[in-house]
Amino acid sequence: MGPRLRGGATDERGSAVADFVMVGGLLTALALAVVQLALVLHVRNVLIDAAASGARYGTLADRTPADARQRTADLITGAVGAQYAARIAVGRSETSGVRTLEVRVVAPIPVVGLIGPVGTMEVAGHAPLL
Repeated sequence: MGPRLRGGATDERGSAVADFVMVGGLLTALALAVVQLALVLHVRNVLIDAAASGARYGTLADRTPADARQRTADLITGAVGAQYAARIAVGRSETSGVRTLEVRVVAPIPVVGLIGPVGTMEVAGHAPLL
């Protein structure tokens, strides 16, 4: 316990610095976590939209599944970068009894700094085949 002052109060000089460091570190970690989450959600939403748009494009009358893959790759590359468009698969599937063209994208999870989630995320887009 620190030295007593008049009226029984203790000397708390220097505690503001310690409080600032502890609260500042906590707020910095929280802010970086929010930025990391926002980046992951942004990339995920871009991939979902690109896969769905590519699938719809590939089902047009004068288009092929290769066109769907190229359209998806172009949209992803333009929005978030080519490293996220490296693994795109196009195929036919059946969803709820309806034949569909499926565009599936597997991309790395983006990381801010050196600490963050590691791995890949997989999204898919579907469009009905006529």
